[in-house]
Amino acid sequence: MLSVGRGTLKLCEGVSRREWIRAGALGAAGVALPQLLAGSASASAHERGFGRAKSCILLFLFGAPAHQDLWDLKPDAPAEFSGEFKPIPTNVSGIQVGQHLPLTARQAHRMAIVRSVTHPDNTHTVAMHYMLTGRRHAEPNTNPQNKPGDFPTFGAVMRYLEKGQSVLPAGVSLNAPANQVSANNHIFPGFFAGLIGRRYDPLFVSQDPNLTGFKPFQPPAGLTDDRLLRRGELLKGVEEFWRRTEPSLAGRSYDDHHRRALELTLSAESRAAWDLERETPATRERYGRHPFGQGLLLSRRLVQAGVRLVTVNWMRDDAFWDTHSNNFNLLKTSLIPPFDRAFSALLDDLSERGMLEDTLVVVLGEFGRTPQINKSAGRDHWAACNSVVFAGGGISGGQVYGASDAHAAYPASDAVTPEDVAATMYHSLGVDLATELRDSLGRPLPLCGGVPILPLYS
Repeated sequence: MLSVGRGTLKLCEGVSRREWIRAGALGAAGVALPQLLAGSASASAHERGFGRAKSCILLFLFGAPAHQDLWDLKPDAPAEFSGEFKPIPTNVSGIQVGQHLPLTARQAHRMAIVRSVTHPDNTHTVAMHYMLTGRRHAEPNTNPQNKPGDFPTFGAVMRYLEKGQSVLPAGVSLNAPANQVSANNHIFPGFFAGLIGRRYDPLFVSQDPNLTGFKPFQPPAGLTDDRLLRRGELLKGVEEFWRRTEPSLAGRSYDDHHRRALELTLSAESRAAWDLERETPATRERYGRHPFGQGLLLSRRLVQAGVRLVTVNWMRDDAFWDTHSNNFNLLKTSLIPPFDRAFSALLDDLSERGMLEDTLVVVLGEFGRTPQINKSAGRDHWAACNSVVFAGGGISGGQVYGASDAHAAYPASDAVTPEDVAATMYHSLGVDLATELRDSLGRPLPLCGGVPILPLYS
C-alpha cells in the first residue's frame, strides 16, 4: 500500500515526490510506475463517491427546457433576456430556482445544480445522442435517424456490463422512445445500444403507466402461464432447427428476445415490479396522475427490484420542452407543474425509504435555450450553456457547481461537458472509466473520455 505522510508535497496528478522516488526504488523490484499511479487514482476515486450508487434514475426532459427559467435565472438582465419569471429562494440559503418550482425549492438540500454544461450541437438529434451517451455523434449539426453505428446509451451500457444478472434487465426506458411521436416517426439516436448490438437495447416500455390496468408484460386474456410455457418450448424447438440450418446472428438475437420476453411475462419478480396497483392511491396522487409522474413512481419500484439504470422520458403528449413560441405560458401551465410535483415526490419517496443515498437521480435535457427571447415569446435551441441537476447516490446536496455569465449564455466558470456528465454517472455507479466495450466485430470502444465532477460528492 502507498503511504502518504503529513507535509509531503503533492504533484498535480495527486502523487507525492516521495512516492515518485519510492516508485523508482520499487521498479527494481518489479513494480511498474503505471501500477502505482493506478493504485493512487483508484484510492482517490473511492474516497470521492465512487460506487456510492447502486442504481440511477435519469429524468430526460425531451425537447430541452429553458435553463434560465428553471435553474439559472438572471433577474438583473434586461427583460428580453430575463423573461417573465422571477427567482424564489430554496431551503438552502443563497440558492434560488424559478418561481414555478415551489416543491423542488424544498429539495435544494438534496440537489447539486450544475449551471455550466456546454457542448456545440444545436440540433435535437445529435444533441440527444451526446447527452444520453456522453459521446459526440459522428455527424454533428445534422438530424440523423438512429443507426447501428451510434454509441450506446447509458441503459444499454449497464445491460452490457451486467448481462444475465437478473430477470429484470439492467437498463429500462419508460415513456420511450419518446422521439417516436415526432414527424414521420423519426427515431432519433441516443436511446439505443448502437455499436454493441441490439440485444443490449434498454427495455423500452412505451405504454402510458397512468392508464388503468397498466401491465406491460401481462399476457393477453385467455393465454395462461401454462400455454405460454408450451408456446415457448415450441418456439425453442423451431429456432433450434433454424440455428442448425441457418446459424445467423439475427436468428440468435431473435431467440434471445423471445426468451427474455417470456421471462418478463412469467416471472413473479417481474410482475411485482411492474405492478403500480400495489401502490396506494395516495402515493400515486403524490407523484401526479400523468405519464411522467407515474413513470417516476415506476422507476422507484424498478430500482427497488434491482434495475441499475432507469430512464424516464418526458411524457408522450406533444407537450415537449421545445418552446420556440409561447415559452412562458407553456412552462407555467403545462410543463413545470407536473415536473415539479413528480420530481419532488421522487426525492421525498426515495429518502423516506432509505434509498436516496444509493440511488443517483439526474435531470437533463439535450441542450439549453437561447438567452434572448424571440419574437414569438419563445426561446430557441442553445447548446452553449445548460443546467443539469444531480441528487442522491453520494452527491452532496445544497450546492451549485459552475456558473454561467450574466445572460446564462456561456459558462463563466467550471465548464462541464456531456463527457463529464457521463463520467460522473458512471463514477457514481462504480463503473471504471477505463472500461472498454466491444462492438459486434470485437473491436474495443473506450467507454468514456470525461472526468467525474468530484466536488459534487460529500
